[in-house]
Amino acid sequence: MVKPAESAFHARIVPLWLPVTLSLVVLSIVAYFTVEPTTLVDLRRTRWGLLALAPVVLSLRVALGAWRLLYFSRDQLRFAGAIRAQLAWDFFSIITPSTVGGGPVAPAYIARDSRIAVGDATALILFAILLDQIWFSISIVIVIISSLHVNLIPDSLGTIGTITFVLYGAGYMLWTLLFAYATFFRPQLLAAVIARIFSLPVLRRAKGRALRVMVNLLNRARVLRHQPALFYVKGLLLTVLGWLCRYGLIVIILASMHTELDYLLATLRTVTMMLGALVLPTPGGAGGVEALFALILGPMMPQSVVAPALLIWRLLAYYAFLVAGAFLTAHQVIRNASGANVPAAANLNQSASGPA
Repeated sequence: MVKPAESAFHARIVPLWLPVTLSLVVLSIVAYFTVEPTTLVDLRRTRWGLLALAPVVLSLRVALGAWRLLYFSRDQLRFAGAIRAQLAWDFFSIITPSTVGGGPVAPAYIARDSRIAVGDATALILFAILLDQIWFSISIVIVIISSLHVNLIPDSLGTIGTITFVLYGAGYMLWTLLFAYATFFRPQLLAAVIARIFSLPVLRRAKGRALRVMVNLLNRARVLRHQPALFYVKGLLLTVLGWLCRYGLIVIILASMHTELDYLLATLRTVTMMLGALVLPTPGGAGGVEALFALILGPMMPQSVVAPALLIWRLLAYYAFLVAGAFLTAHQVIRNASGANVPAAANLNQSASGPA
């Protein structure tokens, strides 16, 4: 039987066919308008040695993400569990809207898989999300400053697209400041918001459990406030390296199919595209991300290979995690059948042994 708190998580998840269908439909539209008679000939010029680095960079990104979670957990997770946690987070990011990013769902899996308290797992993901948002704010500044010197917003998006991005960036940085302030200095604000959300009739049954989780978050916030600066520097470094791998994956794919690619411009446009994808309402940005790829990165390479490059990227960065999610689900079912249990609710009130 699914517990009330878990029901609240599962309510955010959409059927797998929806994001897959959205992704394939837009991918097909991009292919319809860009594939040319010379596409197969142009693909023969692909630098396969360079393209072979793409799965390596993808694996490095997952490993860095797991290392980050392991570092934040202060040995509450083992490395294998951290790998599964990162893969689960990526999987849940695919089946929840981009604005959600899998964050509300992943803690339930991590708690069950690694047998830690839900509050610990929630605090772990919350801190990782906060550092992600700090990096996004930094990258917004980088993009805005760079756009004064290079054309990051394609002409197809026009002046309105540029103004929209600047306003979006300013709003996002303001949100990050408020979120960081609430997390470190006024966690009571988060508790009040959670209490109000779980006062809704649909979620009222889960309110008690949610508030117990918030007690743990308040404890973790106090612990985090007293961490040395080096703790945050290392955490942010791992965060930045992980995102550089995400950008690098796309640049490698583009460079393997276009020998005259401008690497710096491609990287900056990839950052721009990723920032734009954060506000897409579809699960995992499905459909919207493919369109952004064609609009922002497509003009940088021969039109004939835009669709193949997009397909390879989505196979590695999207569909591979769907497969990983199926594996993790099977792994969880087997563990449950073997008698593994979620930590008892009483464990939710245990004292913090370190920053989550």
